[in-house]
Amino acid sequence: MPRLPEYLKRPIIDTEKTKTVRKILKNKCLNTVCEGARCPNKAECYAKNTATFLIMGNVCTRNCRYCNISAAKPLPLDLEEPKHIAEAVKELGLKYAVITSVTRDDLVDGGAGHFKNCIDEIRKITNAKIEILTPDFKGREDALDTIISSKPEVFNHNIETVKNLFKTARPQGDYNTSIKVLKYIKENSDIVTKSGLMVGLGEGINDIEETLIDLKNAGVDIVTIGQYIQPSKAHIEVAKYYTPDEFEQLRLLAKKVGFNNYQINPLVRSSYQAMVSWKEIKERD
Repeated sequence: MPRLPEYLKRPIIDTEKTKTVRKILKNKCLNTVCEGARCPNKAECYAKNTATFLIMGNVCTRNCRYCNISAAKPLPLDLEEPKHIAEAVKELGLKYAVITSVTRDDLVDGGAGHFKNCIDEIRKITNAKIEILTPDFKGREDALDTIISSKPEVFNHNIETVKNLFKTARPQGDYNTSIKVLKYIKENSDIVTKSGLMVGLGEGINDIEETLIDLKNAGVDIVTIGQYIQPSKAHIEVAKYYTPDEFEQLRLLAKKVGFNNYQINPLVRSSYQAMVSWKEIKERD
């Protein structure tokens, strides 16, 4: 595996806040992407009272070539998980909670009802704002209607990569379905929409621009772009490490396409500065 450039290295900082978060998660038998992926930004996010919960288990029914989550037969849903998520949000004093999940193609609704249950339970006992980062639910409108009825502050569905590389990186997904999902949420609700992609998989600048235009045309409000880092030798290789100057060019490109709200930096991940981005949208409105 190629050596990481220095600007992509950030030490994992343990603070009293991270230790408290870890203890509460363990007590509630919960997963977070922050801990599971050893996110380099987690200390910063915890300090700002945000965290990203991973629901519906820790194995996936799809096998995307960039993702470090294992593909296997999943366990039945934990029906107590929504309540435990809500309790953790309250105990942690979170002002902004992000809920994401593995893909659950084995479920009729793809897990949309479980997302709604988590949101409903959080609303019962806290005032936290909620962002959800969902799979595509195979594009099923009834599942998307369930999501809309739950009224999260932000709906995020990551496109992950450009159109030309989609089948290489996400062989069980479909680029057009992901675009349609984002468009459906925007056209049928007033929920803020968001999507993100990784760079470094072999795309060109024209590919990135094409994808940004597609996201903009789908009504996406917030876009995130970060550098892909290969989790292991078994995953798709990094084709290129973008320099900080090239990320500045990507920020200019996003602005050119028409995005006013974006997080674009080498270590940006889907939930980075999530509350900040949402606040900027609401203040602009």
